[in-house]
Amino acid sequence: MPSEKVLAEKKQYVADLSKELKAACTGVIVNYKGISVADDTKLRKQLRESGDGYRVVKNTMLGRALKEAGIEGLDAVLEGTTAIAYSTDDYVSGAKILSKFAEDHKGFEIKAGFVDGGAVDSGAIAQLAKLPPKEQLLALVLGGLNAPISGFVTVLNGTLKGLVVALNAIAEKQAADA
Repeated sequence: MPSEKVLAEKKQYVADLSKELKAACTGVIVNYKGISVADDTKLRKQLRESGDGYRVVKNTMLGRALKEAGIEGLDAVLEGTTAIAYSTDDYVSGAKILSKFAEDHKGFEIKAGFVDGGAVDSGAIAQLAKLPPKEQLLALVLGGLNAPISGFVTVLNGTLKGLVVALNAIAEKQAADA
C-alpha cells in the first residue's frame, strides 16, 4: 500500500495534468515505443519551440486526468507506452509535428487525441495535421472577406468609367453641333 505522501504526490500530479488538459485546445496521445533518447529529445525540443506541452505519463494517471478535465472516450487507447502532447493556442502544431515524426519512426504511432474537449481518433488527428498553419488560414479567411469588397469596387469603377465615357461622348457631340 503506497504511503500517504506518495498518494498526495500522485493526486497533485493528476490535478496539475488535468488543469493543463482543460486549458488545451488540442491534445494528441501517442505510443512512443521504440524511439531512442536522442530522437525523443529532438521531438521534445520541436514541441517546446512550437509552444506545445509534452509528457510521458502512466495510463492510469492520464485516464484520471482526462476524466477530471471532462474529456471522455479515450480510455480504449490508454494501453502500452503513452505520451501526450497538448497545445493551448495552436490547433495544428502538435498534430503536424507528431505526424511527421510518426512517418519517420516506425515504432512511434498516434493513438488518438482531443479537440476542444471532444475525443477524436487517429484519422482526425491526421486530417488536423494536413491543415495549413494558423497564419495561412487567417490569410485565407481575410482573403474571402476581402473578395466581395474588391468585386464591389471593381463594379463601381466600371460604372464610373462608363459614365465618364458617356459624358465625354455627349460633350463631343455638343461641341460638334455648335
